[in-house]
Amino acid sequence: MSKLTAYTVEIYRADRRVKAGQRLVEKRDFDPVTRDYIDTVIEKLQTKGIVIKLHETFVTKNNLMGGREFTERYDTPHFCSPASESYWSM
Repeated sequence: MSKLTAYTVEIYRADRRVKAGQRLVEKRDFDPVTRDYIDTVIEKLQTKGIVIKLHETFVTKNNLMGGREFTERYDTPHFCSPASESYWSM
C-alpha cells in the first residue's frame, strides 16, 4: 500500500501583465491521498497556458528554541515559523 500524504496543488495561469509572467489562480488542498491519485488529478487539470505546482502540504521543521520537531504548512511565512529567529525576537 502506498503512503498517504496531504498535498496542495497550486494552479498558475500565464499572464504577461504580471512581472513573474504567471499568476496564481487557485490552491487546492487534498486530504491524505496516494501519489498515484494526485498524479491523475494533475493530468486532468493540465491544459495549455496552465502551470501546476505540487507541494506536500505539511513539512517537518525543528523549533529554534526547544529543538523539538513540529509540522507546519509549506507556505507559512518565515517570520511566523517557530523555526526562525525572527519569530522569537518579536
